[in-house]
Amino acid sequence: MRIVFVHGACVKDGSWWWHRTGELLAQRGVASEAPVLPSCGETGEPAGAQGPGLAEDVVSVRHVLTASDEPAVVVAHSYGGIVAAEAAAGIDAVRHLLLVSSYLPEVGQSLSSFGGEEPAPFLDIDPEGGTFTVRPETLAPTFLQDCDPEIQRQAIDKTARQSLAVVGQPVRSAAWQHVPSTYLVCADDHGTPVARQREFAGRAGSVVELDAGHHPFLSQPAAVRDLILAL
Repeated sequence: MRIVFVHGACVKDGSWWWHRTGELLAQRGVASEAPVLPSCGETGEPAGAQGPGLAEDVVSVRHVLTASDEPAVVVAHSYGGIVAAEAAAGIDAVRHLLLVSSYLPEVGQSLSSFGGEEPAPFLDIDPEGGTFTVRPETLAPTFLQDCDPEIQRQAIDKTARQSLAVVGQPVRSAAWQHVPSTYLVCADDHGTPVARQREFAGRAGSVVELDAGHHPFLSQPAAVRDLILAL
């Protein structure tokens, strides 16, 4: 069994975001990897109006998922659920989806389907440049409030400007409709409202709730490891 981690929006260096849980899995002999998301500038092509979007993110994740016939669990976080909905569809090796405080779209839905009329206050949006990111001063209190100070400090350098196009690009598949799925509700998440998470969780096959913030794989890695191994 291998684990494929799909990170959320506005960050880069996916392996760092998952490293605490990944290291614990490695100790149990379970390998993991985190595909790059081109829309976050991770392939060197600048994010922006003409830059890579959801389709490129999907291709990147599918490339990893189809590179081996070994059974895989896809662990998708936040925006990563949008990517995984399409990227994991129709791949026999994908045995389970674990969705962590994740968007869970129906076919034809996009990230914008779940937003309000006004942008979230923690976002810095550049319409002319075609990018968005998290305001640095809001990163820790909104998304990492239950992580230790060192993680909060390092995370600042792991944020990225992402192509704004991904917000409105709809998914063409919904893998969770055909693949066994578990939704991890993060009950102390200051970024994605718990009520919204529970709505998404109603679409999943099973639900687990953890008293954690937006990144439990950093704040409570052992709990996330155990959940993954139980799948």
